[in-house]
Amino acid sequence: MNQLASLPVIAVSAGILYRPDGTILLASRPADKPWPGYWEFPGGKIEAGETSRQALTRELEEELGIQVTHAMPWLTLTHNYPTACVCLNCFLIDAWQGDPTPREGQILSWQHPDAVNVTPLLPANLPLLRALCLPPIMGITHIENDPVGFLKKLDAALLAGLKLIQLREAELTQHYAETVIARAHQHGAQVVINQDVNLAQRTQADGIHLTAKQLADTVMRPDFRLVGASCHNQLELDHAEHLGCDYALLSPVLPTASHPGATVLGWDKFTELAQGRSLPVYALGGMTQSLLTAARERGAHGIALLRGIW
Repeated sequence: MNQLASLPVIAVSAGILYRPDGTILLASRPADKPWPGYWEFPGGKIEAGETSRQALTRELEEELGIQVTHAMPWLTLTHNYPTACVCLNCFLIDAWQGDPTPREGQILSWQHPDAVNVTPLLPANLPLLRALCLPPIMGITHIENDPVGFLKKLDAALLAGLKLIQLREAELTQHYAETVIARAHQHGAQVVINQDVNLAQRTQADGIHLTAKQLADTVMRPDFRLVGASCHNQLELDHAEHLGCDYALLSPVLPTASHPGATVLGWDKFTELAQGRSLPVYALGGMTQSLLTAARERGAHGIALLRGIW
């Protein structure tokens, strides 16, 4: 018998409490629990008859003394420990009542996801921290025939806080790509190159974004720090997940100016496809910045914008 297949499965709800400054709450496991002293996201086992959301509310009240008032479904992933397979149902929490207080002998610490300085971390939480380093908004370049004018728009978006950019246009010169990347890096923003693997390798780009066709033809994860993919259906999302992509763009969610009359997913189908994934999914198509919360409430990590960001 496959040893992993025989492991008991424990369903857990985990809450990522985050503050406006971008910090997230981690808690050390108390001495009377397995993996004592390891740091994790607050939460606990889903009891019989509970939904994952109900378990989240109960566990955070028991552990931290808070009442969760706004939680959004996020990633779902599994991790095999020596004695059990843990299925983590994760929620992003941006509103609660009360001050988080250790009620079970834990130590609490607010940390920046990209600069966590508490150790050791519970292994199942490591991929969550990597995903949390992805900003909630991606700007997709829309240079058209005005490369000089676009650089001014880029500077304005970076000053406004944009932290993730997809350089979309084909046949860009290396010099122009390097200019965009350098300006982004000056503001702590990341840049992925759409489709052009050679250009991404020749520049200081942070990663590659695969088209749906590239994704279908790819059998091993490309050797970049960040790898994303364009997806339009369950099969493509499944493949992106299997490859170990860092994120996926799922589109088109709503009608767009660039493709009038095209068939769209709509929010219900988006939710069906995006929720329960182990990789962050961005909603693309008809997005505006005002739709960010609505998208996250439907299981999106964030939104991607082509026109609404520049």
